[in-house]
Amino acid sequence: MELTIQKEGKKKAGSMTVADSVFSVEFNEPLIHQVLTTYLAGARSGTKAQKTRSEVRGGGRKPWAQKGTGRARAGTIRSPLWRSGGVTFAAKPRDYSKKINKKMYRAAMRSIFSELVRQERFVCVDEFDVTEAKTKLVKDKLNGFGLEDVLIITEELTETLYFGIRNLPKADVIDANEIDPYSLIGFEKILITKAAVEKVEAWLS
Repeated sequence: MELTIQKEGKKKAGSMTVADSVFSVEFNEPLIHQVLTTYLAGARSGTKAQKTRSEVRGGGRKPWAQKGTGRARAGTIRSPLWRSGGVTFAAKPRDYSKKINKKMYRAAMRSIFSELVRQERFVCVDEFDVTEAKTKLVKDKLNGFGLEDVLIITEELTETLYFGIRNLPKADVIDANEIDPYSLIGFEKILITKAAVEKVEAWLS
């Protein structure tokens, strides 16, 4: 299939041939959902921790006699029933990550890229960079393509582009090696350079 290469002013600057097996496959919603769930689960820190009654400091002595005081029997002041006591079912650090094989992951990425192309949310350009790390330069360049809510994918991330875009609330930039499914569906449009397209095609073919 042919991908249109655009230049500023939403004008056509040419085209490039890409593999149908990467940019023109059927949309597989169940697979994409599974891959996204796995990706987000793997991003969870899982470091939440609480203490059981045996881990809370203190409470080694029985607070009062078992009988004769008129009060309820108690064995420790660190009981979960007491203030400053332990937690009955204490949360412990855990691993939330799930396993998904590479074949499924790449198939989901091909499906996402193909759907972006079909919905005309995939903008391909020859190159995208700025001469200085200034937000205004990046914003003006994006305005030339009529883009605001956009993820920029380049073959190699430059320092000027990284520092120039970080103050734009609806825009972000990554290089072709850091592409993930969550980022691809999180923006209205994807702006990708020709070199990055070739890198993606080589990865997913």
